[in-house]
Amino acid sequence: MRWTLRILVLLVLAVVVVAGYVAGHIIWVAGHDSRPRSDAIVVLGASQYNGTPSPVFAARLDHAKQLYDDHIAPRIVTVGGNQPGDVTTEAQAGQDYLVSHGVPSNAILPVRTGRDTLQSMRAVASAFRDHGWHSAVLVTDPWHCLRARTMARDSGINASTSPEHTGPAVGSFTTDVHYVARETLAYVYYSLFGDDNVHSTGAV
Repeated sequence: MRWTLRILVLLVLAVVVVAGYVAGHIIWVAGHDSRPRSDAIVVLGASQYNGTPSPVFAARLDHAKQLYDDHIAPRIVTVGGNQPGDVTTEAQAGQDYLVSHGVPSNAILPVRTGRDTLQSMRAVASAFRDHGWHSAVLVTDPWHCLRARTMARDSGINASTSPEHTGPAVGSFTTDVHYVARETLAYVYYSLFGDDNVHSTGAV
């Protein structure tokens, strides 16, 4: 009985240590804006409403446009499929939004596939291979950066991250704690099983 209790205590401690390490890594990556010259800027999708990006998605798109204007990459890749009942995809809504804000349509590649981060990254990696591209700056919310970057690199993309800090997924202590906890669980799950149990391309 004593050995069983010790083993349980050790297992709990191991879980706490791993979760703490992952959460710390998520926070560290979230605080770094890495924007090397790259083949493309990749915007992770989020909710859209009949073609209108949600505030979370719009904040990502605005940040991607700023990177494009700063000549970080010659093109922007929008990614994301649709949910049941949607009339368009996240990728198309993102492209339309960027065009309406002054980005040339021929500088945008919509990848209209993906209902979670892993599906999206694999679809983007396939498009990169088709075009002979290798490097990307990923744009998403700060807490989503580590998982998105890991999945992109595992898919063969030389990925860096430039998080947006103006959207509703960032700001309050409660919101930050919620997303760090969510991303910690999702990252551990992906590390263990190679799957994405968070069925969206980020915060909505």
